[in-house]
Amino acid sequence: MPTDVIFRSATEKDVPAIVALLADDVIGAGREGESDRYLAAFRDIDADPRNHLVVADLAGEVAGTLQLTYIPGLSRMGAERAQIEAVRVASAHRSRGLGREMITWAVDQAKQRGCGLVQLTSDKRRSDAIRFYESLGFELTHEGLKLQL
Repeated sequence: MPTDVIFRSATEKDVPAIVALLADDVIGAGREGESDRYLAAFRDIDADPRNHLVVADLAGEVAGTLQLTYIPGLSRMGAERAQIEAVRVASAHRSRGLGREMITWAVDQAKQRGCGLVQLTSDKRRSDAIRFYESLGFELTHEGLKLQL
């Protein structure tokens, strides 16, 4: 397991590395590309106190990323929930424990904030990722639906 990883807020300079991580698989390669919209999206995320775009920094290299979003709600007696999204680990750092460390860090952040629930989604085609999340204690409890616009 990496011991020298630093979890930090992403900066505008990190955006190209994050986009490269998002595109670094068959599913992501079909969704991501060259666009000025990434910087605008980064600025919106960065300005929103309920969003935290994070990079896992290993010796100055962006080795992983995730987005942690805090969602207020009335259900569960008004509990805030944490949504973990866009989890990616650079191919050179996979299968070394970095993903586990990233998710553990995100869950700890949610606990410290007082969230009542941590949730995430994963494309059904990512069976390895689903097994990984289950090994961390996440349970398949809901069916998710999306409408592409």
